[in-house]
Amino acid sequence: MRLGLVIDLDTCVGCHACATACKEWNTSSITAPLTDYEPYGKEPSGVWFNRVRHYEIGDYPNNKTINFPMSCMHCENAECVTVCPTGASYKRPEDGIVLIDQDKCMGCNYCSWACPYGARELDRVSGTMKKCTLCVDRIYDETLPEEERQPACVLACPAHARLFGDLDDPESVTSRAVRNRGGYPLMPELNYNPTNQYLPPRTRPAISTSDLPRGSLARKVKEWVNRVIER
Repeated sequence: MRLGLVIDLDTCVGCHACATACKEWNTSSITAPLTDYEPYGKEPSGVWFNRVRHYEIGDYPNNKTINFPMSCMHCENAECVTVCPTGASYKRPEDGIVLIDQDKCMGCNYCSWACPYGARELDRVSGTMKKCTLCVDRIYDETLPEEERQPACVLACPAHARLFGDLDDPESVTSRAVRNRGGYPLMPELNYNPTNQYLPPRTRPAISTSDLPRGSLARKVKEWVNRVIER
């Protein structure tokens, strides 16, 4: 079994409901708390598992906004696990979910540097690394109705742009969506084999990357979106 998310870039409206629902659920979950830094100050910040980036495609009047949610990809070849000196980062063999043992993490940042997706964030208060857990404490909770045993981000999405399921099961809702819409992993050339997949936007205009530094995450994401929509 390989549990993960499929995100429809054509349907996502960029409302950030996934990010806020994730923040709310995980504030009291196995990796809690998710610290806020000066939440009522001039520059509020904090730890988030989901972040939504926004890109503009094409020129007016044929332009379109692409909302691009990103979180941990739960990679098959997770370098964040490989580089962890304490064994705090690990990949569960039964479902492929990558987790962090908060009791073992010493906040060295090695895993964050190894992650090309920017999915890990150091909680400056606890001194430990935090990341998406696929709501592992929720999806296996048998006290919940079966339809609610999904990650908080999936349940909160008003546009139903997020799907959750077993990517190893060819008949799961996630596998069928990837197959029918030509879904792709993010930056497959890195050979990390990320579990999460994206369904490409139904559009053709390319995103300009000339204004972004070479090697930056934003430029890599834009270049990847361009390759997908060219197909």
